[in-house]
Amino acid sequence: MQLRYLGHAAAHLTVGGAAIYVDPFLTGNPLAPPGAADLPCDFVLLSHYHSDHLGDTVELAKRNQATVLTTNEIALELQSQGVQAVGMHIGGHKDFPFGHLKLVLAQHGSGISGGLAAGFVVGSEGKKVYFAGDTALYSDMKLLRQLWGPIDLALLPIGSHYTMDAKDAQVAVEWIDPTYVIPIHYDTFPAIEADGEAFKRAVESTGRSHVVLLAPGATFDL
Repeated sequence: MQLRYLGHAAAHLTVGGAAIYVDPFLTGNPLAPPGAADLPCDFVLLSHYHSDHLGDTVELAKRNQATVLTTNEIALELQSQGVQAVGMHIGGHKDFPFGHLKLVLAQHGSGISGGLAAGFVVGSEGKKVYFAGDTALYSDMKLLRQLWGPIDLALLPIGSHYTMDAKDAQVAVEWIDPTYVIPIHYDTFPAIEADGEAFKRAVESTGRSHVVLLAPGATFDL
């Protein structure tokens, strides 16, 4: 399982023989590395419809004949644009060729009327990865490990303003207790500047989770 960070909250996951973009905000993303939109694409996980997460979803899906996995209202909107999309909802889970996908709550706006924002738990190759999406800290994060077993990697926003800040993310780490943490959704714009190094020191001072600070374009093998 390999994750490539593409800046902001965008990532590219290679797992279970499939290539997956997550929230592929690439065009207009000042942190996106060169060639970020040219990676293989079988699926797109889209947490919500805000422009800094929707990004290049439509173009990627059409060009690669890929399937977008998202919440139902967003899937219907994408289908109306000629995109192949599967609509799910919070608490739902389903097996796909790459592994198991669970949709979990994200405390955030959806960007579309009547919709909800989501996070994702991807289970494959004996590992579980939690993509929090844009979210505030909320107490049900305590249930992630209890309900679905140990989380090997958690991607958590730390930029504040639109999501939880680094201090709240530290609490989320305590509750989720993942083996590794990658902070996301920070330093893209002045409004969400944050100190990733300080977050790393604070989390690792507990002696539990390890924080991996990825430069855009860098990869992490799980």
